[in-house]
Amino acid sequence: MNSNLRAAYELRSQVFGRVCLKIGLTPNVLTAIGLAVSVAAGVVLWKANFIWGSILILLTAFTDMLDGATARAGKIGTVYGGILDHVCDRYAEFFILAGILLSQRVHAGWALFALFGMIIASYTRAAAESIGNIKNCEVGAVGRLEKFVMILIGLISEEFFPGYHFLAICLAIVGAVSYITSIQRLVYTKKILSERDSN
Repeated sequence: MNSNLRAAYELRSQVFGRVCLKIGLTPNVLTAIGLAVSVAAGVVLWKANFIWGSILILLTAFTDMLDGATARAGKIGTVYGGILDHVCDRYAEFFILAGILLSQRVHAGWALFALFGMIIASYTRAAAESIGNIKNCEVGAVGRLEKFVMILIGLISEEFFPGYHFLAICLAIVGAVSYITSIQRLVYTKKILSERDSN
């Protein structure tokens, strides 16, 4: 997601954040709810119910949006809350892709390919920002949201058009763009650090 789209998204999503504040939901509580929903999504996907699994993935994404929106709306974001959110996002990715793997509706290799790709792209950003002290390394071909959209397309297509390997294709794309994103982030980090050293 580019910077202009993200700014518009963050501004508009604060409407939902204000609603959460009014009913007493804090960002960390919403993060915990999102994690619980992702576990449920993994279990449902394990049972090869891809429609309900897709619905639960959408709910996971929605709660992920809500925790950030609530933090911004109430100006109550904390460093720990940000760390907790990032860690829970990685757990959510694991549970969802593990559920797909255990469903045996796709070769395990494609699920692992996508899972490691998503994790390494996130880790590359985290390392650049923490070790390299780079303010924002959220660059790359595709963001987390787009990857989940691709997984959803694969799940729904697999449910209605079994035998065409749509899910495997979508997981292969998710994995490939994730590795490309990781490389782009490494290149960007190298550029920023080189410029910093030359000053």
